Amino acid sequence: MPDNDYLIIILAVATLAIVIVVAGFLRRRVAQAKGDPRRSSFTEHHGGPPRPNRPGTDH
Repeated sequence: MPDNDYLIIILAVATLAIVIVVAGFLRRRVAQAKGDPRRSSFTEHHGGPPRPNRPGTDH
């Protein structure tokens, strides 16, 4: 049974490595498609003050 303990650890580490590699690959693909290596432009274009509450939804 000790072999199974190592097998579980090896599979967990391998799964984590595969996820990191795939995430990096997809992130590079999106950056190339955008033509911009920055993470996101959301905060640059949507960083204004918050909108006022609608009538009847005051907190």
